[in-house]
Amino acid sequence: MFSNLTERLQATFKQLRSRGKLTDKDVDSALREVRLALLEADVNFKVVRDFTTKLRERAIGQEVLKSLSPAQQVIKIVNEELIALLGGSQAKLVLSSKIPATVMMVGLQGSGKTTTCAKLAALLKKQGKRPLLAAADIYRPAAIRQLQVLGEQIDVPVFSMGDKASPVDISRAAVEHARKNGYDVLIIDTAGRLHIDEELMDELESIRNSIEISDVLLAVDAMTGQEAVNVAEAFHKRLNVGGIVLTKLDGDARGGAALSIWAVTGCPIKYVTLGEKLDAIEPFHPERMASRILGMGDVLTLIEKAQATMDEEEAEKLAERMLNAQFTLEDFLSQMQQLKQMGPLDQLLGMIPGFSNQKALKGISFDDKQMKRVEAIIQSMTVEERRNPSIIDGSRRKRIAAGSGTRVQDVNRLLRQFEDTRAMLKKLGAQQKGGRRRRMPFFG
Repeated sequence: MFSNLTERLQATFKQLRSRGKLTDKDVDSALREVRLALLEADVNFKVVRDFTTKLRERAIGQEVLKSLSPAQQVIKIVNEELIALLGGSQAKLVLSSKIPATVMMVGLQGSGKTTTCAKLAALLKKQGKRPLLAAADIYRPAAIRQLQVLGEQIDVPVFSMGDKASPVDISRAAVEHARKNGYDVLIIDTAGRLHIDEELMDELESIRNSIEISDVLLAVDAMTGQEAVNVAEAFHKRLNVGGIVLTKLDGDARGGAALSIWAVTGCPIKYVTLGEKLDAIEPFHPERMASRILGMGDVLTLIEKAQATMDEEEAEKLAERMLNAQFTLEDFLSQMQQLKQMGPLDQLLGMIPGFSNQKALKGISFDDKQMKRVEAIIQSMTVEERRNPSIIDGSRRKRIAAGSGTRVQDVNRLLRQFEDTRAMLKKLGAQQKGGRRRRMPFFG
């Protein structure tokens, strides 16, 4: 996401850094590049105009021109204005103290609304809530069944009355069911249409008026660009939407919707979804997203993902083994499996400063099949071979390749990569001996 915009902005900042002291002409030239980059990213032209006007007002002021590092000062200003453009601060889901706190999910067909309901339920469950899903989309074929299947996958119950009852009656009954059975959050999956029409809006308003709603979330497909902003504006006018869930953000290299919605509608983005898996949803943090856009990574989110999937005590033990050159193929397999739980590798690397653009990631493979191949090779080894790879001779390599359904070349490649990794860790451990060991990212 944002890869094109990130590359353009980084190139612009690189030119600024080479200037030393900045003139008004340098600032104007840089802002022209920023304006073009934002327009190419499909950001609303009025938003771009207002954004660059604010930047210019600040960038030609004394805080930049008299700064010891004017280029860094301009980047700081761009970062601050980007955060403001994205909403300023995190907007959290509103959950009333009354049980159940009811969240109404709305959106057009194809926006990922039903899947987003399940993703949100899974996230709330991780946070200690007892969510209940309600199937109130009685029009789209198989919508109810889809929600039930998703509910089974995340072990969250789904309340349904079939497709004969009205959405209003279903919503009322779902609230009563949640109250009687101790579910503290109710998420209602409502009907969508291929386009915005009066009938759709009237029905959604009827549901909203019939029960007490804590928050209304609008699922918007980020890949539709400016149309996503138009959809958000129309829904917000009729329903007073409390927050946006920007779906399929991982598939949008431009990111114009994310950068336009708050400024145009005044409606904050509360969540983004980044993939098809049911755990691929994140709370939206404007400051973190601005950091990603500027190519400065998002270490805080990366740390949170690591903490959620890795056992701290085990991570500390592993770090010690690694730095003492005791890292084995069993450790290698364990870490690879934990990284897979954190999400797609390209997204994880994109959160690390310096890996936030396509050029930095060029040549690195993210093929899930390759990851599975590595897993199969290690699992085809004996315990002794995993702990002491040096004993793996030619005949053992042939046996491992046959057992894992791979080629001997694949086994050789994995063993070379492992030895290179272990040599690097041994060198790092030697550097840290004699001093206080720093905590290693990902491992402790």
